[in-house]
Amino acid sequence: MPVSDWRPVAGVERMRLRAEVLQQLRDFMQQRSVLEVDTPTLSVAGVTDPCIESMILNSQGNKETPRFLHTSPEYPMKRLLAAGSGSIYQVCKVFRAGEQGRLHNPEFTLLEWYRVGYDHLRLMDEVAELVRLLFADIRVLPSFERMTYQDLFLKYAAVDGMQASVDELRACAQSHQISIPVSMGDDWDEWRDLILTQLIEPQLHERAIFVYHYPASQASLARLHEEGYAERFELYLYGVELANGFHELSNADEQRRRFVMEQQQRIANGLPERPMDERLLAAIAEGLPDCAGVALGIDRLLMLLAGAECLDDVLCFPFGRA
Repeated sequence: MPVSDWRPVAGVERMRLRAEVLQQLRDFMQQRSVLEVDTPTLSVAGVTDPCIESMILNSQGNKETPRFLHTSPEYPMKRLLAAGSGSIYQVCKVFRAGEQGRLHNPEFTLLEWYRVGYDHLRLMDEVAELVRLLFADIRVLPSFERMTYQDLFLKYAAVDGMQASVDELRACAQSHQISIPVSMGDDWDEWRDLILTQLIEPQLHERAIFVYHYPASQASLARLHEEGYAERFELYLYGVELANGFHELSNADEQRRRFVMEQQQRIANGLPERPMDERLLAAIAEGLPDCAGVALGIDRLLMLLAGAECLDDVLCFPFGRA
C-alpha cells in the first residue's frame, strides 16, 4: 500500500461544494416536512438483483450470521413507511462490490426519499425542482424533458425498446457497430441495456431528460401498470444516469415472486444466492402506503456541479486511497 498518496483528491473547494449541497437538500426536505431518518448499514438480508453485488462482513472467530453492507437503504426505509413514518429521506453511504470506473466507486453517497401519496410522475416534478435548485447559482440547466422508454429507443436507436425481438436488437447493435461482448446470450434486457448504454446515452450529453415507463422485466420494486409497463423512471442529466425512481410496489406476493425469479437468475448466472429480506416482505404485507421513491447519486451530482470528468475528482479518498 503506497503511503505517498495520503492527500485527498477533492480539494477544499469541492469539499465545500459537497457540504453546501448536503445543506441545501436538507433544507429542501425540511421545507416540505419530509423527515430525515437513519437506518442500519448492515443487514442479515442481501440483494437478490443479479446485476448488483453486496459486500459481506464476516465476523472472524465467532458464529455470527454474516451481514451484508447495504447497496441502498430502500428495504429498511420501506419498513418505516409501513410503520407509519410518513414521507422520509436519508443521505447515507452505500456499497456495491465490483463497481468501479468513471461513474462508479464501490462506496458512494446516496440520497433516497419517499413521498407518501405520490406516484412516479408526480415525484419527477419534485426531483426536477431539487436539481434546479442545486444548479441555480452554477449554470442554467436545459429544460427537463420527459420521454417514455419506448420513444427514447425509437428516437435515438430507431428500434422499439419495448417490442423488438432479441434478433432485432442484435441487428440494431451490429448496424451501429457496437462492440458486442462474447458473453451476450438471448437475454432481452442485456441487449436493451447494451443499446441504451452504448448508443443512446452518448447522445444525451446536452439534455436533462426523464425516461419513464420501463419494460415490465425491469420493474424491480416498481408497480406494473395495467397496460404492462413498469411505473419507473430514471433521470439523465448531461448523459449521466443520476436518479432512479419507482411508484412503489405494495403487493408482497408479487414482490416475493420477483425476488425468487432473481434468485433463479443468480443461480443460472453462477452467482451466490442471497437471503431475501423477509422483514421487508412482512412490512409490505402489513401495508405499504401508496408512495413513490427515488434514489439520487450525490457523487455523480457533485461531479456535474463541479464540471469534473470522473467521480474520483469529487471524492476526498476514492476507493484506491481508502
